[in-house]
Amino acid sequence: MTTDADEHGLTGPENLTSSGGGQLRVQPEVNLLEGFLDEVHVGQLRVPKFQRPFVWRPEQMLDLFDSIERGYPIGSVLLWKTNLELESLKQVGGLRVPESSGSDLTYVLDGHQRLSTLYSCLYRRDDDGEEGPDDWKWRVYRVLGAGDTRSNRYVHWRKAAAPPDNYLPMRSVLKTLDFLSYARRLGDTRRGPAFDALIEEAEQVAQRIKSYKISVVKLLGGDLSQAVEVFSRVNSKGQEMSPDQMVSALTYAGGSTTLADSIDGILERIEGEGFGRINSTTGFRALLAVAGEEEVTGARWDVLARRVEGKIERAVHDTDEALSRAVAFLKTKVGAPLARLVPYPNAQLMLLAQFFHLRPEPTQGQSDALVRWFWITSWSGHFASVNSTTSRQSIQDMWAFAEGQMHLADFAGSQGMFDFVEQRPRPFPERFDLRSARVRAYVLWELKTYPIRRSLNGREYAAVDVVRDHDTAGFRKLISISGLANGSSPGNRAVLEPNSFAIPTDRFLHRSLRMAAEDGAVGMSPDALVLYESGAAEEFISLRASRLAEQELAFINQMGVAIPTQRAAEPDIDTE
Repeated sequence: MTTDADEHGLTGPENLTSSGGGQLRVQPEVNLLEGFLDEVHVGQLRVPKFQRPFVWRPEQMLDLFDSIERGYPIGSVLLWKTNLELESLKQVGGLRVPESSGSDLTYVLDGHQRLSTLYSCLYRRDDDGEEGPDDWKWRVYRVLGAGDTRSNRYVHWRKAAAPPDNYLPMRSVLKTLDFLSYARRLGDTRRGPAFDALIEEAEQVAQRIKSYKISVVKLLGGDLSQAVEVFSRVNSKGQEMSPDQMVSALTYAGGSTTLADSIDGILERIEGEGFGRINSTTGFRALLAVAGEEEVTGARWDVLARRVEGKIERAVHDTDEALSRAVAFLKTKVGAPLARLVPYPNAQLMLLAQFFHLRPEPTQGQSDALVRWFWITSWSGHFASVNSTTSRQSIQDMWAFAEGQMHLADFAGSQGMFDFVEQRPRPFPERFDLRSARVRAYVLWELKTYPIRRSLNGREYAAVDVVRDHDTAGFRKLISISGLANGSSPGNRAVLEPNSFAIPTDRFLHRSLRMAAEDGAVGMSPDALVLYESGAAEEFISLRASRLAEQELAFINQMGVAIPTQRAAEPDIDTE
């Protein structure tokens, strides 16, 4: 049986729902893509400021155009038409949009990424002003004459030189004059049947883009909390609003700065100080904990928003200071120099921010206890399966510890995060995978134990700088022979600077490992070097892994915790 219901189960033409504060009507529509984008161009369709920023990867942008040309569905766009005035973005996809003069405006609740991609790529002109270093992503081209053998016929062009003549700029397909201009340029280089074929293909592309119809679900009336509630339930394509954006929307009262903006500002400042990017969920949970909330993982953001409303400004200020102290503690006391290497950032960073808000100047005993807490919870996987109950218990325990109401001995037998007797470190990881908290803990130990390496020219460099600049590429695989039983072991990885000496990779690795063996660094030893140079790959990896495991175990011993019963094991993928 056929039905008029769309993918969200809405049956139109207008469904009526009532939710306390007013009536919210739902109206499904199908609009031509060109008309839909024109509403942005005249300022009638706007992106509210509480929306998350543009985060799509370049390949997602290309896939969108390819789907449209092929007539594939790209999902509904969720809009909200209201007479309420919301702060909205001045630009969409980097293009300035005009202020609207109408009383009823329409706001994008879901579809910002698709809208920005289409609007900026199709409406951007050559004279839109000086381009920034990342503006190439808005220059999308359709490769004409490529046939249908390519999985995606759309490309970006990042070079300074002009693109090939058969690259149809998408910014030319909606405007006749721009399309004719492209055709004239193509005519300068192509003649006869070759020119005719490319122009005919370009016309078909332009027609498919202009005639594409987009499904729109429009909410009419209601209030902000209702609109956000609808969006959170629709949750199209799994791209749900992050918690900080949800509470931002529910507590937004106008002005230039939202809660999400404030958190982002804090995280940007910390990133600028060399700690790397802390994700917004961690920052949001830290703010809630600093504000005195115990429930930081719940989904009832509307209830939470009402509870924190009125104290957000103070909490932002306090979180800024508390997170700074937490990060300084991690860098100087623990030896965790980068956010992305913290095993459980949502829990550990959040709890440290709570502690340093309550106790900006901890005692030596508290500081030492926190160092142990960090390492032991990282090794044991204590926060791997955190839920709202265990999260609330951890916040209560940290509060009692910071306020001096409980000491470490008081937590014995509680099975909480300070009950170290019950937390047994997991074995040395058999596989190098940074999605594992156990592997991250190993990496932190290795960077802490061997912080300085020597370059082939004798220059010393900090290993953390290599990880900061090159991310996972900084962890070089020492032997790349396929089929090795232990080829994925941490014993086959080492943080080494990039090969900038214009020598073959094998020679670079050999000389780097020889220098490491001379320095007694990164688990290299003369006997390990002999195995490496003789080509005994598996024996070399096993010996180096064993040496690293022994050294790490000695560090674990210093923390006074139970020793792993198993020497090595497959690591869990358990980071948040």
